[in-house]
Amino acid sequence: MAKSAAKTAKTSKKLAPATVSFDTSTLVKKLLSEVPERAREVLVFRFGLGTASRRDTLEAIGERWSITRERVRQIEAAGIEAIRNSKGFKDSQDSFTELSDYIHSLGGIVPEDVLLSGLAGDEKAKNRFRFLLVVGSSFFRERETEDFYARWHVDHKTADSVHTALSRLYETLDDAEVLSEGEIINKFLDELKEVNSAYRDEEVLKRWLTISKTISKNPLSEWGRAHAPAIRTKGIRDYAYLVIKQKGEPMHFGDVAKSIVEVFSKKAHVATTHNELIKDSRFVLVGRGLYALAEWGYKPGVVRDVIRAVLTKKPLTREEVIAEVKKVRYVKDNTILVNLGDTKHFKRQKDGTYILA
Repeated sequence: MAKSAAKTAKTSKKLAPATVSFDTSTLVKKLLSEVPERAREVLVFRFGLGTASRRDTLEAIGERWSITRERVRQIEAAGIEAIRNSKGFKDSQDSFTELSDYIHSLGGIVPEDVLLSGLAGDEKAKNRFRFLLVVGSSFFRERETEDFYARWHVDHKTADSVHTALSRLYETLDDAEVLSEGEIINKFLDELKEVNSAYRDEEVLKRWLTISKTISKNPLSEWGRAHAPAIRTKGIRDYAYLVIKQKGEPMHFGDVAKSIVEVFSKKAHVATTHNELIKDSRFVLVGRGLYALAEWGYKPGVVRDVIRAVLTKKPLTREEVIAEVKKVRYVKDNTILVNLGDTKHFKRQKDGTYILA
């Protein structure tokens, strides 16, 4: 169960390969033939449409021809404009309409990497589609910002509504809040009142969520603020946290390491895992090699510290001390009694109860 959840989290952004009726190589060549040679060369370099898939910067092209970055930009813009005004472009509108319909089917606004991966399987093909999106007059690219990844859309109203809803959704979340996929979708829907009901599809909603850089999910498909400890997974400590949380009870560090490998396919040596658990305040040692989460109410400390904490509240009998300690520590009765018998810290009263010395 856990393993399948982790796999889903890793692959949910991918789309089933799209099938288009036109050949992108033929269409791109046709459109490029409509512009002067200089502009054609700039477009080929800028979009990686030649033998190499590398896309050159304005600066790199300018240095190659000893012209300014701005001059390269002007030539590129003139080339795109020439294509849009050409007969070849007008004759190719069915292909652009097909591409627009595809984006509409995905929700009208799609993360750039998701869209291109759905359209093409290799970098050269992605470059051709990227070129067609830029040239097409009905496609609009939003640049990457601090809050959102780069995305393409064909509907300004829907795009604005999705951006606003994602920002509002982030504000409703708490740093410590972790939601299931169903819960985050329901909260998202509450903020999407202005969006066409035709787009209110679960797959579309999950795709829209991936536009946000401030809202994310962990490998177990739990959602929250992207910087929250339960969501970001940067190393063994974070994977250990997810493993123990999913288990719902204390785990031995050896089992934690084993589960990290099985669930997340990450290398996790037992000794390394143990060291990471020791150094992170999210974990509390509650028995011999057993670790629980501090958020469950466990406090750090040895058995003596736990006894001290329970006796601070009121005097207790030996049996009551044992029962209280075993609520938060997985140790033998005799270990508790040995600590309780330390007269430097605890005192047995005439009625058989114990208090702090």
